[in-house]
Amino acid sequence: MKKLFFTASTALFSTFIMAQASGNINYHDQESYNNTAIDINFPSNNDILVSVKGLANVKADAYTAIFSITQNGKTTKEVNELMDQRIMQSLNEIKLKKGVETFVDMISFVPVYEYETEKKVFNRKTYNEVPAGFELQKNIHIKFDDPNQLNEFIAILSNYEIYDLVKVDYFSNALETIKKEMTTKAKLLVQEKLKNYQELLGETFINTEKKITDDFIINVPIEMYKSYEAYNSSSLNLKKAANINQINKSVTLYYQPVFNKDFDFVMNSTVLEPVIQIQYEIKIAINREKKPVSKTDKEFILVTPNGDLKNLNINTTKQN
Repeated sequence: MKKLFFTASTALFSTFIMAQASGNINYHDQESYNNTAIDINFPSNNDILVSVKGLANVKADAYTAIFSITQNGKTTKEVNELMDQRIMQSLNEIKLKKGVETFVDMISFVPVYEYETEKKVFNRKTYNEVPAGFELQKNIHIKFDDPNQLNEFIAILSNYEIYDLVKVDYFSNALETIKKEMTTKAKLLVQEKLKNYQELLGETFINTEKKITDDFIINVPIEMYKSYEAYNSSSLNLKKAANINQINKSVTLYYQPVFNKDFDFVMNSTVLEPVIQIQYEIKIAINREKKPVSKTDKEFILVTPNGDLKNLNINTTKQN
């Protein structure tokens, strides 16, 4: 009897590979990328495990940028008036842009203190905290549809000394539709894999016990930025006693999406700008049907030349 062995991770479909030229990130340190992968817990004692993984790159159709603004003043009236003036003037210009919505979020309003020196004869100086004014913090939320508008917002806000861009959130109204497309595509691939396995084994899985599980992961751009320092320090073999003064090296951020290489299918495989990435995985565990072993016990009697009858204990086992 011939036996055929295989693993459920056999590559039956070609994967998409995203090539990338090496940049300055590899100049100083080699960095290995760990994808944010789906982790589906599944029994490991099953006979066959069929898995399909998909990735979809979704371009955002709406964005929200958050800018932080801080104002200090001697009195509460002064702080509020200065803050309102900066916000109102900047937002009046921003609202002239097409398709823009704004919201001002109150963050904190607290007193601030400074130290006052108390001089005493024949004693050390004493520093006492005294009220010095107030600090008001607010966030400006700007919703927009065109990512190129962000540069225009930065130019307007910087005229009013608002420089702190806290973050940019990405949104898409197509996520649910794309999820349905991914499940449909994964279903077809799972059926194709099952068909290939049945042909290889020469059997059917129709009457076998099956278990299924699936899950989604959504990665937004704010989660996918990494940092690195690109520089080349001197390799001089200096004496241990020497004083070395090194300058601060600038830290660079870059967008690192999930690679295409580990997926059975990829929707919108080319990534030019930061996108929302949807990962989907489905797993099916199959316990192959065990063919029963039938035993047939028969009584055999031997007739000797003398005419005597003798029982023979013979156990016949038949395997299908």
